[in-house]
Amino acid sequence: MGTSQSREDRFTDSESEEEYEEEKEQEKEHYDDALSDHRNTQSSSSTSSGNSKSIDDIDAKLKSLKLKYNSPQQPSPNLKNPVKLYLHIGGNTPKAKWVISEKLTSYSFTKKNDDDDDDDDESCWVLEVGSKVKARVSTEMQLKMFGDQKRVDFVDKAVWALKFLTDEEYRNFVTQFQNCLFENVYGMEATEENKIKVYGKEFIGWMKPEAADDSMWEDAEDHSSDPAPVKGSRELMEEFEEASNGGVQSLALGALDNSFLVNDLGVQVYRNFNRGINAKGICVKFDAGGSRIEGNMLNSTPKKALLMKAETNMMLMSPAKEGKPNATGLKQVDIETGKIVTEWKFEKDGADVTMRDITNDTKGSQLDPSESTFLGLDDNRLCQWDMRDQKGMVQNIATSDSPVLHWTKGHQFSRGTNFQCFASTGDGSIVVGSLDGKIRLYSKTSMRQAKTAFPGLGSPIIHLDVTYDGKWILGTTDTYLILICTMFTDKDGKTKTGLVVTENGKQERHLVATVGKFSVIWDFQQVKNSAHECYRNQQGLKSCYCYKIILKDESIIESRFMHDNFAASNSPEAPLVVATPMKVSSISLFGRR
Repeated sequence: MGTSQSREDRFTDSESEEEYEEEKEQEKEHYDDALSDHRNTQSSSSTSSGNSKSIDDIDAKLKSLKLKYNSPQQPSPNLKNPVKLYLHIGGNTPKAKWVISEKLTSYSFTKKNDDDDDDDDESCWVLEVGSKVKARVSTEMQLKMFGDQKRVDFVDKAVWALKFLTDEEYRNFVTQFQNCLFENVYGMEATEENKIKVYGKEFIGWMKPEAADDSMWEDAEDHSSDPAPVKGSRELMEEFEEASNGGVQSLALGALDNSFLVNDLGVQVYRNFNRGINAKGICVKFDAGGSRIEGNMLNSTPKKALLMKAETNMMLMSPAKEGKPNATGLKQVDIETGKIVTEWKFEKDGADVTMRDITNDTKGSQLDPSESTFLGLDDNRLCQWDMRDQKGMVQNIATSDSPVLHWTKGHQFSRGTNFQCFASTGDGSIVVGSLDGKIRLYSKTSMRQAKTAFPGLGSPIIHLDVTYDGKWILGTTDTYLILICTMFTDKDGKTKTGLVVTENGKQERHLVATVGKFSVIWDFQQVKNSAHECYRNQQGLKSCYCYKIILKDESIIESRFMHDNFAASNSPEAPLVVATPMKVSSISLFGRR
């Protein structure tokens, strides 16, 4: 179940010693053969000197062989931070295994100039292991801890493992690594005061495991009536796979009859079934419509699609410049007539502004037939847009050459927020991810001041989602996903959540992320269980390595679960839809019974 499983194989001292003893025995046999040759040469030298071997050569060979296996394996008293270094070979194949890279070496954390930084004075912590490893301490190392084995795994151009001789040495390494990581990410020493400054008292458990309240994970939701978790033996079943006419850019899954795929030709319409989506043979062309579309909106395929007005309308947003997501406006498509009805402009106080992302006011608001507002996000802006004028009347598109969206509320921040993505909850609270890894929570009544802020781990947040009730946030970076429980215990001992929302809606059951040609699926109930096997012996932020993988022939554009309306009667989960540039597939997590 995933490539990580092969890395979890145990390797023990006895196994390592057996390999070494076998190697030593082989070398001993070579030594005995050489010694025999040496003696035979000495006994025959007086009668057949012309055929005798060079005694000097044989002595040199004996000395070389002797050194190989006579070296003591106990650490030298002068060797600081002794470890055994292992290398994982074979990838995700049946022949994958761990091999000893260095039987005994040492590690150190050293502060060096960051070669990737233009500022020569900028320095960072680096982990060095013998002569084989030299890695900048970061989340990209994907450090994985096995406390019961006194071992850690990590990635640095290859997959490595360190095995420590004692529990104390293992714990010392983990503490040093976490402190160096903190300083590399936040640019300050990992003192108690600085940790509180970064994380706040409520979330100090991120870097101080002994202060973490794991009961929040257990009590966040009641799963007593939930179906049994997915068993590892259950297979994924591909229900449908169809050609998508190429150039797929975005996927918009509906909760009603239809779903939509945006590609270079236009918007492809699909019919929703409980086994996935199936093409209806209908395409809304970009060059159709009742109004004239001008400018770069025609020259660039929309990258973002948003369903509105009971899924009868769709907003399409295209980048204003190649290579950048920011747009100066969007197109509104009437799905029922198959026409583009207008192009809207983003404007504030008479000046043009851009948006990098849009989303519905709330989860589920796309089903509201009277919906006229939606949320917008730019690098330093968070706002709500209204398709009606300031007096509350819908703008007359037929008589308006350049209809302008009305900025109803929001805030334009000073430089530095670097917003990247956002999502809304069931009641309209907003979660925003930033370039520096921070995740901010805003209430629906105030977009000026974040109600709560999570510091993140330094890597840019490139995608966000949040559960309907707002208790869980899922952030995606280039190298990892981070799942945040927004509940915490305040100074008065009361349980609070970073967002105040309703408790409506079904419970989410799976998490899915896309990496190149792979879609990776986690069991959400398993991930939230603080007693899960993956978390055994882990400290602080925990990592779950139990997942299923879907492999496609080309890079995946988007993977999303359909609405619960389309979950089969014999399955608690709706199908997963996976879109690539050329194909769209519908996949059941449980297969047919």
